[in-house]
Amino acid sequence: MPTAPKPRQVISLLMLRHNTVVQASELVDELWPELPPPSAVTTLQTYIYKFRKLLLKQGLGNLLQTQPGGYSLTIPPSSLDVSLFERQAEEGQKLLQRGESGAALACFEQALALWRGPALADVETGGRLFSYVTRLEELRFRILELRIEADLENGRHRELISELKALVLAHPLHEHLHGLLMLALHRSGRRHEALEVYQSLRQKMIDELGLEPGKELARLQHTLLSDSPAEPQEPPRRPRARSTAPPDPAAAPTTPALAHADALVSGSLAPLAAPPPPELAPVPAPGPVLPPAPASLTPPPPTPHLPVPSTGAGAAQVPAQLPSPVAVWESIGTPAQLPAGLAGFVGRDDVLKELETALCEPGGPAADGTAAHIGVVTGPPGIGKSAVAVHLAHTLRPHFPDGQLYADLRGSSAEPRDPSEVLRGFLRALEVPTSRIPEGLEECGALFRSRTAGRRVLVLLDDVASSAQIRHLLTADPRCALLVTGRRRMTALVEAERVELGAPSPEEALEILAVLASRQRVDREPEAAHRTVELLGRHPLALRCVGGRLAAGPGLSLSALADRLEATPRILDVARLGELDVRSRFAASYAGLSHQAQGVFRLLSMLGETSFTASQAAELLSRPVQELESVLEVLADNHLLVADRCADGIGRYVFDRLTRAYAKERLEETLAAPPVAEEVGVR
Repeated sequence: MPTAPKPRQVISLLMLRHNTVVQASELVDELWPELPPPSAVTTLQTYIYKFRKLLLKQGLGNLLQTQPGGYSLTIPPSSLDVSLFERQAEEGQKLLQRGESGAALACFEQALALWRGPALADVETGGRLFSYVTRLEELRFRILELRIEADLENGRHRELISELKALVLAHPLHEHLHGLLMLALHRSGRRHEALEVYQSLRQKMIDELGLEPGKELARLQHTLLSDSPAEPQEPPRRPRARSTAPPDPAAAPTTPALAHADALVSGSLAPLAAPPPPELAPVPAPGPVLPPAPASLTPPPPTPHLPVPSTGAGAAQVPAQLPSPVAVWESIGTPAQLPAGLAGFVGRDDVLKELETALCEPGGPAADGTAAHIGVVTGPPGIGKSAVAVHLAHTLRPHFPDGQLYADLRGSSAEPRDPSEVLRGFLRALEVPTSRIPEGLEECGALFRSRTAGRRVLVLLDDVASSAQIRHLLTADPRCALLVTGRRRMTALVEAERVELGAPSPEEALEILAVLASRQRVDREPEAAHRTVELLGRHPLALRCVGGRLAAGPGLSLSALADRLEATPRILDVARLGELDVRSRFAASYAGLSHQAQGVFRLLSMLGETSFTASQAAELLSRPVQELESVLEVLADNHLLVADRCADGIGRYVFDRLTRAYAKERLEETLAAPPVAEEVGVR
């Protein structure tokens, strides 16, 4: 393994993405996440060459293959620890769901034994590798929790106490770990210590987060407080395979009151939020009074105990609602920060359906239950990314009843927003007192993840500059969702569902014009309407500008407008209406390019609207092909060129109509400008 950091990054990404093609642009983005140097592609090829030499020395040169646009590393999954870990973890979860806790425990132990330290501990991580590390560490922690739950089901509560105490010290605000420790202590006959664990956690959460423990832990504490010393009774359990571990004869008997506690901490089969089953034995009511909550979090008076619907004689009666702190989540405000949707929004049905599936359905990117669902919408300037995202977010509000957060990151401007500022705004919206909001970005991010844990929150981040800008704005709960828009591709968000918006279909473009300019005018002059739409490249913002002009001028005919668009040498002059200005959107993206990329962008406008290869562009510009390829990738990454790879495997690029119009304007301005020497002489 090389010792230099960047070759190690390349090898790590190829191994994590084994048996698939890793695009060269993805590797470049991993190595240089902000601004790749002009020699990025050449340097990457050097790293690949050295890696291939290492493999050849081991007689494994055929494992690394050069593919169209990238590279693939062919490795049997059985030879990688990460694949073995994921397979054992998945098998263990299936066994636990079937009630075979003994076999599940063996799988979890084998999976965790493959770990020898943090994921990629000796590798620097860019955006892509950071996403993999985060996912693997989250999955590792989840499997550790499931292994502990399987241990509890196999009667190993006494052996777990020391391990759980060490874990809660390392994770002092992790409620589920504290719940597992409470249960292990209780089953070992140390109920007073279990209650002390709860009080200690509660005080820490109040002091550091201004929060009470969640409903589930509060129910567990109430169950322990209400535990009756009555004659032991075996609680009802789900069927499961006979465990190979012998029961602990010294274990404290599980009482009827603790049957609810078992359900609360039995992992994926019975989530913490599960209500108590109706066959529970009666819980003495009222139980001992809990310590009073702080004045700012004092809940409403407890609801009187109500009977659970009876299923037969002697059915149990349990409280319908427990006293504080059960209702803590309900006491937190529900932010609703989404901006108003675009009036007359039209089409994009396929895109909306694809994103809705990714953000809401269980089979999406977070199907393993360890990460929030993420959707990314990218595309050229003014193509309608924000309109699609806002429209979708309003549609999905019923799926996220705990709140919708919104922030404009201003990524396409000269001064993008500081993520710390955005996080503080989110925390204030979630009713965290200003005095409790930390200064550091890391601490703010941790508090944001804690505040959204256990809630169904939708976060919309508009106009994001790069994945690095939002790294600390990601929620961690799989019930949450993140919707991101930006002009760059942001492929570093590897687990996200990415949608690249292009021009709408001719039918949708005509519908946009009809909604804005009146359907009667479009129906009256269909040929002129179609010509207008195509002359504007079906660009949504340009259509809104022209549609607004038509609406403001009832006497302006579509034929006259189409003739003007066809005759004008600067079509972007027409694609402007008040604050709506297509040219300014392109200018913001152009300003973010390097001097070299700006020059190539201008000169490429001479190729017209036909597609071209890197070789053809290099011939026109008299530049080396490899040097030009990296610049073309940058332009495509910023959606100033449309990239495509045809059946022959050769990458091709093409301008859309308005992007080329802007590039041509900049070229003409450059050619018309006086020489630098003359400018200096005038001064």
